Amino acid sequence: MPAHRRRPARKSIFDPVHGTIAVEGAPLELIGHSAFQRLWGIRQTGFAHLVFPGANHTRLEHSLGVFWVTCQMADQLGLPPEESLAVSVGGLLHDLGHGPFSHTLEPSCHEVLGFGHERISRAWITGESLEGITEPPPADTATIPETLERAGISPRLVANLVDPVPGPDSHPALRVMLHGAIDADRIDYLQRDAHYTGVAHGTIDAARLLDTVRERNGRLLFAEKGRNAVEGFLVGRALMYSSVYFHKTVRSAEVMAQSALERLAEYPDLPRSVFAMTDGEFFAYLTAASPRSAEMVRCFRSRRLFKRALAWKEIPFGLGAPIRRLLARPAKRRALEDTLADRLGFPPGSILLDLAGLSSRAAARDWAEVGLLGDRRVTYPFRAPSVWRDLALRPPTAWKVAVYVPPERRAVAERRLDGLLRRAL
Repeated sequence: MPAHRRRPARKSIFDPVHGTIAVEGAPLELIGHSAFQRLWGIRQTGFAHLVFPGANHTRLEHSLGVFWVTCQMADQLGLPPEESLAVSVGGLLHDLGHGPFSHTLEPSCHEVLGFGHERISRAWITGESLEGITEPPPADTATIPETLERAGISPRLVANLVDPVPGPDSHPALRVMLHGAIDADRIDYLQRDAHYTGVAHGTIDAARLLDTVRERNGRLLFAEKGRNAVEGFLVGRALMYSSVYFHKTVRSAEVMAQSALERLAEYPDLPRSVFAMTDGEFFAYLTAASPRSAEMVRCFRSRRLFKRALAWKEIPFGLGAPIRRLLARPAKRRALEDTLADRLGFPPGSILLDLAGLSSRAAARDWAEVGLLGDRRVTYPFRAPSVWRDLALRPPTAWKVAVYVPPERRAVAERRLDGLLRRAL
């Protein structure tokens, strides 16, 4: 076949969740970029593999899955080819900025850099330089914005889909495909995480959701005949959060990893590149950084995790405001941890507070906008009080505050921590 008639490169990627994913053109070129290939080294579910041994899947696999779901969703909505390509590329690149063990170090990222992984993804997509984080590709490789522009895709549009900015939105329907109560990101990760963890709770009827998705006035709706799939999605999401993402042992590992980084003398001269490392690079960095952080790595490798010594299902009367202030003041939280450790006669860093149960979530607001289309009329069944709204509001944990300690110190901590924490607040 003459060179000028040669078909463009096309690859088939075999995925255990979605089957065959066909990739060509700009998306195929972007997959080969070093920033995307780095995602091979980042576990999708952080430390969940310590509880669910099969959970070794990566952010790269998930990103390919989101690309596939956005393609299917765009086809169902009948989007123009240029919009379909832009939003599918957004799905492909949406996780470029994730640091080691996915969401584990997100609080530290915000504390040190002043922004999270979405902002780093934006920088990769637009070509912005973030010292120590976004590195230029090899000289013979195009940058991500160069690849996008050559394909006629606006890097700024893709960046705004991945990391929405305040203000008027010229493509609301595209944005909500990646940032909605039921979006391409969640449709992939619930199925994928359920598959690899072996937890059946995340099994959802993705085919029915994609078959019944509609768009009206910049919002995603679902045909009335898809109601059961929508309700099943809500159930799966709620149960996966409580049984996998916020499992108490998974949370123990996550707060240990965060503490190992935080306690490097509370970040003096911490290289920004930490947040661009893979899981393995992060462990290597901790091993060399200090004796305490090296010991934390040894604990992970031998699965000697901290144990939960205290869990408050409800905040004691009068302590709500002071405990919630610690969410925005991590230095104060560390000081409180050390105060508790000192009063118990433990070394610094032996007490780890987990405040994840206090974190506000936009679930209720997102689900209030999920509409069902039937007889040319849109209804919003999740706005009114109902069992489904209760499920949308269901917190991801049964506890508001938890405290973790080394296993050999658990017995002492269990006897004294409750009273000490109340008085310290």
